[in-house]
Amino acid sequence: MSTHIAAKPGEIAETILLPGDPLRAKWIAEEFLDKPMLYSSVRNMFGYTGYHQGKKVSVQGTGMGAPSIGIYAHELFDEYGVQRAIRVGTSGGLAPTKLRDVVIAMTASTDSNINRRDTNGLDFAPSASFELLEKAVAKARELGIDHHVGGIASGDLFYDNTDSLEQWKKLGILALEMETNQLYTLAAKFRRQALSIVTVSDMMDGSGHTSSEERETGFRSMVQIALATLD
Repeated sequence: MSTHIAAKPGEIAETILLPGDPLRAKWIAEEFLDKPMLYSSVRNMFGYTGYHQGKKVSVQGTGMGAPSIGIYAHELFDEYGVQRAIRVGTSGGLAPTKLRDVVIAMTASTDSNINRRDTNGLDFAPSASFELLEKAVAKARELGIDHHVGGIASGDLFYDNTDSLEQWKKLGILALEMETNQLYTLAAKFRRQALSIVTVSDMMDGSGHTSSEERETGFRSMVQIALATLD
C-alpha cells in the first residue's frame, strides 16, 4: 500500500490511463469501463479499476506538473507493477495544431531540471514506447480520428513569461503541457511502456479556449485512441 495511492495489492491493473484531472479519471471510469471500482481517493486523486472489452484496465488521476505525476507514476511502476501507462491529458497548442486536436507525443522535451535529477545530471531525451506509439497511430487512423504525431514539451511553469514559446515553435513542438517528460523518463527508468495522448484545450497564442466542463468530460477522442491501443 503506497503513500499517495493506498490501493491494496492486485487492485490496480498492469495497464493504466493517466489523466491529470481526477474528475476526468472518474468520468473515464464511468463512461468507458465496465464494473469500475474506486481503489483510491487519497487527496481526492481518484483511481479506478474496471474492464474494457473484457480486459482489466485502471485509470488514475495524477494532478498537474512533473512533481505530481512523478509521485503517481513512480508508485504505480514501483509498488503496483504497472507495465503500460498512457497519459490522456490536455495541452496548449502551437501551429499547425488547432483547438481540440489530438496530439500523440513521440518525444517530450522540457525546460525543467527534474529530468536531470532523475538521471544523475544527464541530459536524457525521453521518448514514447514505440510499440504503443505505433499502435496508437494505427488505431487513430482506423477510428478516423484526425491527429498529429510529433514532439511536445513539458514545462515547469503554466504562466511562463519567458520567450521559450517562440523557441519551442522554431523547433517544431506541437503542444505544451507539464507532465509527459517526467512520465517518459520514469518509464525508461523502470523499463516500462508509456505514451502520452493529449488534446489541445487552449491555443498558446490566445486564439481559442475550452471550458472547464469540456476539459473534464468533453475530450472523448484521445480516450478512445488510448483504449483501442490497449486492445
